[in-house]
Amino acid sequence: MDTTTFTITSADGEEVFVYRWSGGDPTAIVQIAHGMGEHAARYARLAEALVDAGYVVYANDHRGHGRTAGTADRYGDLGAAGWGGLIDDMSALTARARQEHPGIPLVLLGHSMGSFAVQHYLLDRSADIDGAVLSGTTAVDVIAAGIDTSQPTDLSALNAAFEPARTESDWLSRDEAEVDRYVADPACGFGVDQAGTAGMLARAAALGDVEQLGAIRADLPIYVFSGDADPLAGGGALIEMVADRYRSAGIEDVTMRLYPGARHETFNETNRDEVTADLVAWLGRVTAG
Repeated sequence: MDTTTFTITSADGEEVFVYRWSGGDPTAIVQIAHGMGEHAARYARLAEALVDAGYVVYANDHRGHGRTAGTADRYGDLGAAGWGGLIDDMSALTARARQEHPGIPLVLLGHSMGSFAVQHYLLDRSADIDGAVLSGTTAVDVIAAGIDTSQPTDLSALNAAFEPARTESDWLSRDEAEVDRYVADPACGFGVDQAGTAGMLARAAALGDVEQLGAIRADLPIYVFSGDADPLAGGGALIEMVADRYRSAGIEDVTMRLYPGARHETFNETNRDEVTADLVAWLGRVTAG
């Protein structure tokens, strides 16, 4: 697998750092939007599996994260363009990936906060992609009711269900080695600033409004999956809600899967090989032909 990096300049002048993982002639593109308080390099193992399956993979570090932030004092700061700028960055990367690999399908995969961004992306830009994957997602409007948008996002409450806990990040995975890697990574573990939190949730109601979801093109395949022990999943009920809303909005191909006992980061879970194999199978079906 070849790993290359580059930057793209977003509409407001933000220099956005991008990873590209490739090997051979790809049959489709997978674009990854990572979660809050982490960075795109954490998806290298998943990218390797996808490259082995015939895909080229792109992932940017969101503004306020990873090498786009550049320094730790900028972690969680989405800048003047905020949440809308973060989604514009994703759109700019979609255009770059299509330019580099014309004529093949592109699937947008978002995890956690990245899945919230994908949900927003779909409201206005579903014509730009050929499939969407929501990992570690939730019904954003439901959880928004319990979030104080006058404050920065605080991830610590997500560990409450696992107390007494070994670490403050046990909610991420049953695999202790994966949790320890996250805890030891200085570019992980933070929330986003107050303005970013408010921007992320400003259109939450639209994400739960079947009429507004009807703007998404009906033939877009969508795959929604989570661990049922993910604090964002509501025991699985909120994942089912997300999938059902898309179906009610007229989306013709919505797949939903729950993994018993799995926590938030299913790609870093003890059953990650199963999760990855299921994703590869879904991608193969929706990008074939």
